[in-house]
Amino acid sequence: MKVLIIDDDKLVCASLKTILEADPDISVIGTGNNGKQAIELFELLQPDVLLMDIRMDTMIGLDAGEFILKHYPSARILFLTTFSDDAYIIKALRIGSKGYLLKQNFECIVPALKSVQMGQSVFGDEIITKLPNFIQENSKASFSRFDLTEKETELLVRIAEGLSNKEISEVLYLSEGTVRNYISILLEKLHLRDRTQLAVFYYKNK
Repeated sequence: MKVLIIDDDKLVCASLKTILEADPDISVIGTGNNGKQAIELFELLQPDVLLMDIRMDTMIGLDAGEFILKHYPSARILFLTTFSDDAYIIKALRIGSKGYLLKQNFECIVPALKSVQMGQSVFGDEIITKLPNFIQENSKASFSRFDLTEKETELLVRIAEGLSNKEISEVLYLSEGTVRNYISILLEKLHLRDRTQLAVFYYKNK
């Protein structure tokens, strides 16, 4: 796996490079220190995963990520930051990043990178605990443009809240079998693979 590291702290870049390259499956092909360099190096090196900080001089990581994903929709970007600001998390979801981790969780970085390379979305525990609050603030979001019915949208919201099939069945007064059928329909309609992707889809599009 080819990884590009972008962080305004050169010591952090060096430390991350050492940590990542201890894994034989990972090769750090470049490092940079701001969003402008992230764009230039991404275009030049075409990494499998871009591991990037958010707050940086010249151009912040979120703006660089938005530019890259606009021009390279299949880019896999994992944000690694010390900040868990709600606005940052929401924008990271909306622009299509693959994940958001806090720097103190260094032991999670290598597994997260491997998950992102496989197309999965990864969010640290501290970030996941914030997601239900985003739902409550935007619970009336319309998904009609995706051809979802009101019931399918309601189910999507419950999945994003982290409810199990049993809990959803109790809240919506449906059998667990019906809930499973609705989930299958949602996955097929939205061309997604699992519940996690459904939850991430909700936050990106609400």
